[in-house]
This record gives sequence, structure tokens and C-alpha cells, in this order.
Amino acid sequence: MHQFHIPVLGLGFSIDTPLKVARYGISSAVSIVDDELVERMREYHCRQNHMPYRAIPKKSADSRARRITSYLNLLNVLVELQFEELKNQEFYTGSDLDKYFELLPDDSQLKQGYELMRDFNDGPQRLIFENILRSRMNVGTIDVNIMTKVDKVNLDSDGNYTGDTNTDALAALRGFAESDLRSSLVLSAGLNQRLFSYLESFKDFYPDAEGLIKKKIILKVSDFRSALLQAKLLAKKGLWVAEFRIESGLNCGGHAFATDGLLLGPILEEFKQKRQDLQDELLNICKEALMVKDIFLLQPPEQRITAQGGIGTAAEQRFLMRHYELDGTGWGSPFLLVPEVTNVDNGTLQHLATADEDDFYLSNASPLGVLFNNFRHSTSEQQRLTRLAKGRPGSPCTKKLLVNNLEFTDTPICTASRQYQALKIAQLKGTELQEDELDRRVKSVIEKVCLCEGLCASAYIKNDMLKAKEDRAVAICPGPNLAFFSGVYSLREMADHIYGKLDLLREATRPHIFVNELRLYIDYFKKLTENALGGADAKQLKYIQKFKDQLTEGINYYNQLFTELSGAATSEINKIIEELNVTQYTLAGHTE
Repeated sequence: MHQFHIPVLGLGFSIDTPLKVARYGISSAVSIVDDELVERMREYHCRQNHMPYRAIPKKSADSRARRITSYLNLLNVLVELQFEELKNQEFYTGSDLDKYFELLPDDSQLKQGYELMRDFNDGPQRLIFENILRSRMNVGTIDVNIMTKVDKVNLDSDGNYTGDTNTDALAALRGFAESDLRSSLVLSAGLNQRLFSYLESFKDFYPDAEGLIKKKIILKVSDFRSALLQAKLLAKKGLWVAEFRIESGLNCGGHAFATDGLLLGPILEEFKQKRQDLQDELLNICKEALMVKDIFLLQPPEQRITAQGGIGTAAEQRFLMRHYELDGTGWGSPFLLVPEVTNVDNGTLQHLATADEDDFYLSNASPLGVLFNNFRHSTSEQQRLTRLAKGRPGSPCTKKLLVNNLEFTDTPICTASRQYQALKIAQLKGTELQEDELDRRVKSVIEKVCLCEGLCASAYIKNDMLKAKEDRAVAICPGPNLAFFSGVYSLREMADHIYGKLDLLREATRPHIFVNELRLYIDYFKKLTENALGGADAKQLKYIQKFKDQLTEGINYYNQLFTELSGAATSEINKIIEELNVTQYTLAGHTE
């Protein structure tokens, strides 16, 4: 129905977004990393909808998976109830039924049918038309996201390992697999062999003879090579990748997985050129694996290609869809400014709505050791600075979702924890490092913040769910593209902006998505070269050269692309070419 989806946003920001958009045919993704958040949201929505709630205690058997299954089933029931109620409403009364059709793009056949119905007077013909429209409506999917690297091992009360299928990622997978949902699992952050193998245990992930899959697999990827590698591993197990969700390495929200200088445009071009070959190769591998499992495909399953990260205008939306023949796009960070869609507390919302480009930055705040898009005015960042001023760096570690360090302890601890930061700072001060180097290393330690609490706090604050003495500090991870949006919007306004019916950025000076991403990569490259000045080995120098070469190739691709498109001689395209040329000189000057 729609040409865009809403990707996962942190932990709590989109935890119940399906309840707000699915009835309008818009798909969105829910994070299932934090089962405590999931359980509390289940209780909240049961109470809100006057439904019975029975708690699943943390210490009960298989509680993580059961909590996730129960919450997803609740979302499924509530969305279906909403959708049925919507379909039973009357047309042209300002109802949710009208809103469903009004949110659609103007070139949608369903939207055009809705507009055509205005020509019919009340009567049997109008009723037939109405029923046809209702029969063609679809509900948006309730997709779930698992960050594959967040896969903590779990111990019982006696300290014994509870087994491979009870690690955090595998238990979350089981929670989704055993739910009633007919939707997709989004796998992000790369390859997890153990998780990929566990997918084989659940029949819902396999296609039937007609190529239909109850629970589809979506791979969030940053380049063609990694997409092919992961998809082939899954295909050898008889598992089909139903969608490649291509995300800009740096021009995105949340964790940022920078490519080796590969830019979004050339990546999309490679997918476009190799799409059929990719599908054919995977289909042959998958068919052979399925035959061993006594599944014989008569029809190939659908395979979609979508892109996300930094899209900001309807013109960019149309260009990406048409030129790269995409099946859809993802719009994430802008929806943080839409209160009826996401859980952003009012204080954070106002700061986001009035922020400028300098307020969004790439940080080392994540305990995972992956670059993290941060916001200077978050209360989490203010709390970090306050603790530093008091001489108490680090956070209490209560949820332990991101414990991964064994440097000082026998059991893993989190690098954002007070315990780790005290031990690490003491170790550094005991060395003979020069003062400037010591300061640099200490700063890298104390930059880490607690994301387990911070990325949930906003959902608790907005829904008045905070417990006594619970941390109110909000961590938020918008992409740099959000700097160009200045305001608080409705779902209708944001959808109209995406489809070109309204321009929310008419007052903003904003570079093209490709130019903005390129600038981010130039800044990233500068830091690589500056760090290398302190001494780099042959391997590092080779990587830097490869990075530069691929950036240069990307700029050359863009110059050619927009020169070819400038047959229309638009000032916008000429401006893009100018900016790309300036950026190329900047890159060349920095590496001479």
C-alpha cells in the first residue's frame, strides 16, 4: 500500500509504533532486545485496552522468549481489532477509514479509486464500490528487529551456562518465531552463525510450494558483498531472504557501520545491475536445500530491495525509487518528530525540533564499540557530564544487555559501567603515557553511556510508566538528516511530505542525500588519516588507500550520474555537480 516503512528506532521509541500506524497500511519495526521493556509495555497496553494481564516473571522458565511472544501476540490482536473497526467505518466522515486512503500516495490505484468514488451517489453502485475498496485494504506489518551482535550468553542462579539456544539473540528469535505474527524478522549488524543456524529450527521461515512465507527474513546491509555472503549462507539452509534493506553506513540513525568508502549511490547501482543474477543464484541454492527438506518450490518467493538512511525530500524519494528500481524506502529519524507515531518525551522532542547540524554527531558512546549517532542535548549526555564533574564516571549496570568485556573480570561487564570505567582509568593512570595521550585514552573510556536504560527511558516517561527512583536520563540516536527538520509534525504531514503533497523543508538549506552522505564520509576519512599520523602499519595504510580510492570512485560515479540527468538542466542537479566537484578537491587536498 505504501512506498515507505518505518525502521526500528532505538529500543523504546518504536516499541509500539505498529499500534499507531499499522491500521493505515504502514509497516514498522519493533526492537525485541529488551524483554523487560517488552513486558512492561505489554502490561501497559493490556491495561489501556481493558484486557487481562498475567505477568511473566524474569526468573521463570524461558521468560525472555515467552515475554516477547506474548507482547507480539498482543500487538497482533490489537492491530487486527483496530483494522476491523476502521474498515467498518463510513466513508467521507473524517474517520480513520478516510485517513487510511488520504495517507496513500496519489499514484496509488487504491487512492485513485477512493477519489473516483466521490462521483457516485449513495445507492447500490456506491455500496459495491465501497466494498471493493475495503476488500483491497491491507494492514501494515508488525516487523521485529534483532541486532545480531547483541547476543549475551546467560547463566543460571548457580553460574552454569544455560545453553546456546538461550543466548539473548536466540531467545529473542524464538520469541518471534513462536508468535502468531505473519511479518518479517529484520537482522542487522552483520553475521551471527549461531543465530543463522537456529533459524532452521522454525518452519515459519521456510517458503511453501507457492513461495509464500509466514515469517520472512530481511537483511539490513551496507553493501552488495556482505548481502550476498549472508544470503548465500541462509540459502544453503533453505532460508530465503525476502528483502535486502540497504542502509547508508553513516547517514543513518542508531549505530553507524561505516563502509570502506563505498557510497550509497554506487551500492544501489550494483544491486540494480546484479539484482536478477543475485536472485537466480540464491534461488538455485535455496531450491536444492529445500528439496532435502521435502519442500519443492513451484513459484519463486518474492525478493524486495529497499533503501534507507538520510532520505529527506519527496524528490529524493521519487529519484531513488525510479532510478534504482527500488521496492520501497525507509524513513526513520524524521518520525521522531511525530508524537503520534513514536515515544519521544516532550523535553527531548522540543530539543530535537529546534536543533541544528552541530547538535548531531558521530560518537564512541556505545558500549558495543561501534560508532553511534548521538545528540548533544540528550539528558543522557547531560547526566554523563554531571557524573564526570562529580568524579564518578560511568553508570550503574542493571540490565546487563551489553556486557561484553573481560579485561578485568571473570564474567563480562559493560564498558559504560562505573565498575569498568574506574578500573580502566586506574590502569591508564598507572602507565607512563604522555599527558596528551593519557587524556585522549581516558576520554574514549568516559564517553561510553548506558544505552540499556537510556534508550528505554523516553517510552516510560511519555507513557507515565516510570517507577520510583528509575533513571529519567534519555539517550537518543537520530541520524544527521534530522537537523534539517525543524518542527513537530503529524503523521499526515510527514506522509504528505514523503509523497510530495507538502514540503516540510521548504525553508531549509539542505544538501542532496548523496552529497550529505559524502560529506560525512569525507569527515570520517579525515579522522582516519589524522589518526594514522601518529604511526600506522602497512595494513592500516593499505586500508586508508582503499578507502580513498572507493570514495574517489563514488564521486566520479555521482558526477557522471548527475551530468547524464542534467538533460533537464535543473539548477538543483547543477548545484549537486558543483558540490561534488568541491568535495573531490577537498578529498584530494587532504591526501596530497
